[in-house]
Amino acid sequence: MYPVVKRCIDIVVAGLGLIVLSPILVVITVVIWIQMGWPIMFHQMRPGLNGQVFRMYKFRTMSNKRDEEGNLLPDEQRLTSLGKFLRKTSLDELPELFNVLKGDMSLVGPRPLLMQYLERYTPEQARRHEVKPGITGWAQVNGRNAISWEDKFELDVWYIDNQSLWLDFKILLKTVVKVFKREGISAEGEATMTEFMGSAGSIHDVINEDTLQAAATQDSD
Repeated sequence: MYPVVKRCIDIVVAGLGLIVLSPILVVITVVIWIQMGWPIMFHQMRPGLNGQVFRMYKFRTMSNKRDEEGNLLPDEQRLTSLGKFLRKTSLDELPELFNVLKGDMSLVGPRPLLMQYLERYTPEQARRHEVKPGITGWAQVNGRNAISWEDKFELDVWYIDNQSLWLDFKILLKTVVKVFKREGISAEGEATMTEFMGSAGSIHDVINEDTLQAAATQDSD
């Protein structure tokens, strides 16, 4: 019954949340439009349950400033003062409630990460896709971006093995506390978190090793 009850809670809380927070959503929309123009939303394709791709929505926090060659500047240079505030208060995450209503995400679960990370996971780390991604999760209330990628994934897998309604409720309560304390928002010296390049034993490593072995065999021939 846990998945059914959890889905019902997701729908009720996300729906009520969008209604209650609608004035805040409107204000944020107007302020972003005044300061940064369109688009208001940032959307990106992310892998969800079983790696299925969905479009995730967030409030935009960065400008589109580019260098002389037309390339986007680094994140830390494009992150606006408004964007910093939205991230510190986690208000930029509010549009993800629409993803929860659609069923792409849940209130609680591992955070949806970038598509290119899929081949960089170890088989154990890839288990984070055994459940729907969440707006918040066990890793978010235990360090967020202030801990290493390996620790994050270990916490994600722990959640999958121990998930329950009580644990979800505990995570939601701790999330509220974390938001007010504004802890773990970014890694040291980063706008958010350094890119995950893979761990030893990842699929990416196995492919590269096979490629090197094949090249060595060809050279010996």
